[in-house]
Amino acid sequence: METARALVAGDKGLLAMDESTSSCNKRFARAGISQTEEARRSYRELIVTTPGLSECINGAILYDETIRQQKKDGTPFVKILSDAGIIPGIKVDIGAKALAGHPGERLTGGLDGLRARLQNYSKMGARFAKWRAVIALSHGIPSRGCIEANAQALACYAALCQEVGLVPIVEPEVLMDGEHPMGRCREVTEEVLQNVFAQLYTQGVMLEGIILKPNMVLPGLTCATQETIDEVADTTVSCLLRVVPAAVPGITFLSGGQPGKLASSRLNAINVRFKARSPWALAFSFARAIQRPALEIWHGEDANVSAAQQALYHRACCDQAACRGEYDAAMDEPMLPPGLIGGT
Repeated sequence: METARALVAGDKGLLAMDESTSSCNKRFARAGISQTEEARRSYRELIVTTPGLSECINGAILYDETIRQQKKDGTPFVKILSDAGIIPGIKVDIGAKALAGHPGERLTGGLDGLRARLQNYSKMGARFAKWRAVIALSHGIPSRGCIEANAQALACYAALCQEVGLVPIVEPEVLMDGEHPMGRCREVTEEVLQNVFAQLYTQGVMLEGIILKPNMVLPGLTCATQETIDEVADTTVSCLLRVVPAAVPGITFLSGGQPGKLASSRLNAINVRFKARSPWALAFSFARAIQRPALEIWHGEDANVSAAQQALYHRACCDQAACRGEYDAAMDEPMLPPGLIGGT
């Protein structure tokens, strides 16, 4: 419970740096960066050693490769994060696979052997974990079978986490791909969350010791109607108020592929309109929405590390401002000048 509260304290959020090896390599390839273990290690060192990052970030979600990696001088990444006041976490699912009998739908795997893996990660310094379920929206889907199977897997994972003293990040993501209207996303998000919390109750999961990581309620990327930022905020929180118990200490929204500035603007509107009366902290757990500018600046070159760290720190600061309801798009134009890393 203490760790769960700490993950969303102080208007800060989480940095998701848990990209699998294949996902990280794909991003490197698009950026013209070599796809090697050393390149991935160097990039992650850039992230964990960013000056001032703990001013905006409470926890970092790592991947199996990352939690075992070290800085060039041999210092483990887990120690660097912990010494900076950032709580280390770990992604423990093994990805979503085709769900038998349900074309176009997927079920996240990784429960086999999970107890032993969680025990090992705890010994390595992790204090929380993450499991992502993927729910696609299209004609005739998601099915009841897909929703219930993923909800049950999330609940079993969460119970195993709490058994070994780790906070489970429960991430049921309704994807934003498609042409569905926002109302359809709301219906499915509400149904998914109802099922997830029913299964959490069934498995005896202590809600005070979890963090929920949901999608914002959004229209599909190719939907002809794209609602305003305030409309997204109102629809998202009104949906959550119907299904998320007040015992949950925090909600850290995923970005789901949203551009960084737009994700910050929507999170800001959520807090401007609901922070004072929300039963939970409303924060962020972003990956690309924080990392993308830094990756593009770094480009695999040591000479660009400082500038890339500045960009990473800046985006994290913008997201913290959004948690306070103080973000303005003008904060992103221009970027902070050199020398302000770690400043106010």
